[in-house]
Amino acid sequence: MILHPGIIALLGGTSLVTVMVLYSSYEGFKIIRYWDRESSSARQLSLERKTYLLSSMIAFVLAINLLSLFLFIYTVDDIHTQFVGAMCATGTLNANTIGWWALLLKVTIFFVSSIWILINYIDQRTENLPLVRKKYASLILFLPLFILDVYFEIKFFLGLSPDVITSCCGALFSENSRGIASTLAGLPIRPMKYTFFATVAAYFLTGFLSYRYTKIWLIYLTAFLAILFFFISIVSLISFISLYFYEIPTHHCPFDILQKEYHYVGYPLYITLLGATVFGLFPGFAELMKAEGVPLMHWQRRWLLTALLLLIVFFLIVLYPMIFSSFTLEGYD
Repeated sequence: MILHPGIIALLGGTSLVTVMVLYSSYEGFKIIRYWDRESSSARQLSLERKTYLLSSMIAFVLAINLLSLFLFIYTVDDIHTQFVGAMCATGTLNANTIGWWALLLKVTIFFVSSIWILINYIDQRTENLPLVRKKYASLILFLPLFILDVYFEIKFFLGLSPDVITSCCGALFSENSRGIASTLAGLPIRPMKYTFFATVAAYFLTGFLSYRYTKIWLIYLTAFLAILFFFISIVSLISFISLYFYEIPTHHCPFDILQKEYHYVGYPLYITLLGATVFGLFPGFAELMKAEGVPLMHWQRRWLLTALLLLIVFFLIVLYPMIFSSFTLEGYD
């Protein structure tokens, strides 16, 4: 294993998070089984005290765990110099292919953790804790993901060896190679531009209408468009957005924009992308979790406004090199 502060922090932090989630799931099972908010028994009072402690602890742990996605990306990018043939995070992930699964799982856990924090946020600010059973049932449901996360990280980082000759992003995201990455890189640019801008416009318009009128069907439509926006944006980053930052018509890597040469623009780009998606999903999930006595409208409007602001920032970052760069893709559409 390569000794790197990021690797040590990731393995230690992910293991601690998993242990905490495992313990909370065990206690949560007892809370689900015996919870009775109409009771004033000693057991119920004990469960109420316990759930406040556990919920606060897990919310804090999961909030910190959100950062592990960015630490993972930073670490695999930072150690790429250890491998022959690697130029960015792509080379590191290719040095042990389970790394791609670890990255995908990290993204999934980012959304899962965000949703659980949302459920807990609503529950703890509502009288009688109406979502206790739902939030602990979801925590138990999500537990295998955290266990798998530890396994993937250990297998990935322990399997890295500087002796391995890996492939760079130019080979993986080449239109002439095979695989999903090359397929995305080879998508026609002009149709992808139309699709991306149309998706952003539809998401913004629907989000604005949801913020203005808070209609349930609009809130659900916004949540659906948030998911669609995320996937279309990732595909567009590989297909054409990254090209404007590199000013090279054949360089489709989504990781090089995280490096110093490109002013680390990838970090605000991905943070705003994830943030705009998560806060767009929140109102819809909150509506699904709706229980008696839960005042949702005020929170939903705040989340929608946050999603719209992050969407605007993301779009401006994407748009900047397209407008102010002398680079053009007209001949490659």
